[in-house]
Amino acid sequence: MKMKNLGIGLVALLLISSVDAVAQTQPRKKTTKKTTTQPSSGYGSSGYGAPANTQQQPTQNSAYGNNNQPQQSNQPQANIPIVVVPKSGNNSLDTVIPSLRNDASIERNLIKDRQPLAYEHIREDDAVYRQRVWREIDTREKMNLPFRYSADEDNGNQRFIAIILKAIRDREITAFDANDDRFTTPLTPAKVMEAFAGGVDTVPVYDMQGNIERYEVRTREFDPDSIYQFRIKEEWVFDKESSRMFVRILGICPVKPVYTTQGTFVGMFPMFWVYYPDARGVLSRYEAFNGKNFGARMTWEELFENRMFSSYITKSTMDNPYDRRLKDYIKDPILRLLEGENIKEKIFNYEQDLWPY
Repeated sequence: MKMKNLGIGLVALLLISSVDAVAQTQPRKKTTKKTTTQPSSGYGSSGYGAPANTQQQPTQNSAYGNNNQPQQSNQPQANIPIVVVPKSGNNSLDTVIPSLRNDASIERNLIKDRQPLAYEHIREDDAVYRQRVWREIDTREKMNLPFRYSADEDNGNQRFIAIILKAIRDREITAFDANDDRFTTPLTPAKVMEAFAGGVDTVPVYDMQGNIERYEVRTREFDPDSIYQFRIKEEWVFDKESSRMFVRILGICPVKPVYTTQGTFVGMFPMFWVYYPDARGVLSRYEAFNGKNFGARMTWEELFENRMFSSYITKSTMDNPYDRRLKDYIKDPILRLLEGENIKEKIFNYEQDLWPY
C-alpha cells in the first residue's frame, strides 16, 4: 500500500515540473502602468501637489466646425470710419399735414379767428397788495391729462408742448433763456429745438469676423411725452378800485427730466420761458381736450384764465427774504405741499379779511 502511494506522488511531481518548464520557455508580454494626468492649476501645480502639465494640449473640433477662432485684440483699431446716419421719419414736433377734406360734421371757422379778451387795466396806485407765486403743473395728474392729448388736427399736434414749440418755430412767440425767469435773453427757434433734441448715440457696426467695421452716429428721437411738468410764474394783485383779487400769469416754462447714460435720474431742469401775455393769442386758437363733450371744448387761453388745472406752489415772495424755493429749506415733500397750501390760504384770507361780516 505504501509503495502505491509513493508512485502516485512521484507522478504528480513529474507533472508539476514539466508544466513549469513549458511556462518558462514561452516569452513574457511587456505591460505598462496606466498613468492619469491631473488638471493643471493656475499656480503651476495641480491641486494635489503634482507638477502642472505645461505641454500644449491638442485642440478639439466642434461638431459644427472649428470653434478655435483666434482671439480678437482689445487694442483700438485705427482708421475706422464714422458715418452720420440721417434722421428718418417724423415725430410729434414736425408739421402735421392738414386734411384735404372737412374732417368734421360742421364747418369750424370760429377757432381760426378767435382772439382773447383784453385784461382789465389795473392802475399802479390801486394795486395795494401783490404776491408773486411759482407753481408746477404735473400732467400725469388726472385733471391735467388734456396737456397730454396727442391727437393730430389741421392746426397741428394737440399736445400742449407741441403747440408751444410750433408757435416758437413759426416765430409767433419768443422763447427766453431759462437761466432766469425775468425774460432777459431771447432764444432763436433753432436754439430751442436743440434743447429738445434727443441727443446722439455712437454705435459700432461689426463685420462677420467680429471686427469693428465702422461707427454710426444716430440721432435719438425726442419723446414729447417725456415733458410732463410745466412751471408757472404768476402774480396775485388786489385792486382797491374794483375791490377784488386778480391773478395774472406771467410766464410758462416746460421742465425736462434729465438722466445719465446709465439711466440714473439726475433732476428736473427748466428748458425755456415763454411770456404768457404774448402767447395768449396763440393759445386762444387751440382747443383743450374735453372728454365729456368734444363739441364744448374751451381754448387753452380759457383753461389758464379759468384756472382749470391742478398745480402746487414751489416758491413765493411771502415771508421769503432769501428768495428760496420751498425745497431749499423744506426737505419733506409732504410738508412742502402743506406749506404751499398755507401760502395759498394766506393770499385768500387777505381778501376775505377786508370785509366785515
